[in-house]
Amino acid sequence: MNKDELKKNLSDIEYAVTQESATEQPFTGKYDDFYQKGIYVDVVSGEALFSSSDKYDAGCGWPAFSKPIEKRGVKEKADFSHGMHRVEVRSKDADSHLGHVFNDGPQDQGGLRYCINSAALRFIPLEEMEKAGYGEYKDIVK
Repeated sequence: MNKDELKKNLSDIEYAVTQESATEQPFTGKYDDFYQKGIYVDVVSGEALFSSSDKYDAGCGWPAFSKPIEKRGVKEKADFSHGMHRVEVRSKDADSHLGHVFNDGPQDQGGLRYCINSAALRFIPLEEMEKAGYGEYKDIVK
């Protein structure tokens, strides 16, 4: 999709986050305090990104996941903005800005915290995954 199509299909915050690397305000995203079973996909491309099985409450104000569905499904790149060094997380196919990954996650789950903007995600409930074309991921949702 070109920029005009994206602006037409995404809300202002979805566009700002995914295309301009903005960050939604903490504790305002629809998936921060949200714990239904299913998967989270890229709001731009629909590529599967995270499972509810790997979501946890990090208390940071954004949805937090211990890992992506597939490590190769996301790209990580150095981010030196705002006077700090962080690791940015982007979707592989659409190159949407998703958020950042930190090494302060639960140690028993690998130690990572994927801190992701709700505006970059669309949730597919477990009971709708098959119909929506994500049936292959049903076995990873617990």
